[in-house]
Amino acid sequence: MTVTELVPYEDALAVYDPVMGLEVHVELGTATKMFCGCSTTLGADANSQTCPTCLGLPGALPVVNATGVESAVRIGLALNCEIAEWCRFARKNYFYPDMPKNFQTSQYDEPIAFNGHLDVQLEDGEVFRVEIERAHMEEDTGKSTHIGGATGRIHGASHSLLDYNRAGIPLIEIVTKPIEGAGERAPEVAKAYVAELRELIKALGVSEARMEMGQMRCDVNLSLRPKGEKTFGTRSETKNVNSLRSVERAARFEIQRHAAVLDAGEKIVQETRHFHEENGSTTSGRVKEEAEDYRYFPEPDLVPVAPSREWVEELRAGLPELPRLRRNRLREEWGISQHEMQSVLNAGAVGLIVATVDAGAPADQARKWWMGELARRANESGTELADLPIGPEDVARVCALVGEGSLNDKLARQTIEGVLDGEGTPDEVVEKRGLKVVSDEGALGTAVDEAIAGNPDIAEKIRGGKVQAAGALVGAVMKATRGQADAARVRELILEKLGVEG
Repeated sequence: MTVTELVPYEDALAVYDPVMGLEVHVELGTATKMFCGCSTTLGADANSQTCPTCLGLPGALPVVNATGVESAVRIGLALNCEIAEWCRFARKNYFYPDMPKNFQTSQYDEPIAFNGHLDVQLEDGEVFRVEIERAHMEEDTGKSTHIGGATGRIHGASHSLLDYNRAGIPLIEIVTKPIEGAGERAPEVAKAYVAELRELIKALGVSEARMEMGQMRCDVNLSLRPKGEKTFGTRSETKNVNSLRSVERAARFEIQRHAAVLDAGEKIVQETRHFHEENGSTTSGRVKEEAEDYRYFPEPDLVPVAPSREWVEELRAGLPELPRLRRNRLREEWGISQHEMQSVLNAGAVGLIVATVDAGAPADQARKWWMGELARRANESGTELADLPIGPEDVARVCALVGEGSLNDKLARQTIEGVLDGEGTPDEVVEKRGLKVVSDEGALGTAVDEAIAGNPDIAEKIRGGKVQAAGALVGAVMKATRGQADAARVRELILEKLGVEG
């Protein structure tokens, strides 16, 4: 059935309860592939990083990447999982052109990590626990580029180009248990979970987890069931969603679409679906296979993996402070609200502010510049905050110049502008642009005298007790000094010269 009109979100949630399952693939940042020694460096010529093993040529034998196994264990531990004492790989069989072997080396009924959980914090501070079914090791497929069609997909294309450089890249797939009880907040929970998982993966240092580059991608499984019922409905699986916003939008759209199909008396088809960024919709992909359709069987060319308990405990002891605990600690240290901390997190500024504080800046000043001027410029240019051509040490130096009175806020903004424009360090920009605050008392006194002489009516009001009118004279002095005066000192001088106490 093709649904053209979605059920309003609130109406759908009045009748049905959503149940979600999230499958997240994380591309590990190892130097070589999972089962061979080929490089994983991005940007190489097509098919230049391949060998008989990752191309599946006869007689080639795989060898497990030890760093990949270590990364999998560390991820499992950070997700509060049990770590298997013995596990093995399996062959997941299916034919598709980007699989040169016609099977994917993965794990089936014996994953390396299982039975965990991740607590995620929603924007209002509520903590929601997402149960983890498993985290298992596998390899990525090659990349297909479909030529000649209108959509860039295989349907309607005249031919396809295949690049096997990505075939064999190490992946960890993290699968949740069914997520129940989220109700109308299900899309928000999905987004928060993927966001928290991304922060955790980055904190572990096992992947950059850049979703826009495909280093982390999410499959959103969703079904609806009438309120009060226990049996799960038929699910759809929206594949390879690659941004936090899109994860939320995909879940929301599927809730409305499922409700429309069910309200019309039709049945949901178990299938994969494609997400469309331009309008937040999904469209049908293919009927979803069941596990038995993949004909899993144990991989005969790889020995089992048996992490020793001593090694696992060593890795557990070496885990970094986990993101949610770190955020709560920083929030208390910085003296900000949960809402303010969420804004910092959404902007991707936590690490930048920490690094700026480590470089010597006060926390409130570091947060002010990253969340104010720099966030504004990142938004205007469509750039991630971390990709701006200015670093924490530069921002810390601007804070220091403001703190010592060499710059005021206006001059600091001009200094930041110069750094972003490639004019050098903050000190070099200040020197080249002549931005230092005018601190010469004689020059300031002259400017104040001229402002008083040029505005006798305002001066008289101040003498009469209307001290707030001094702002107009301060503005005149700031204009005369091109914004390079210390406004607080200017105000003091104005009141002194007019014989008024501040």
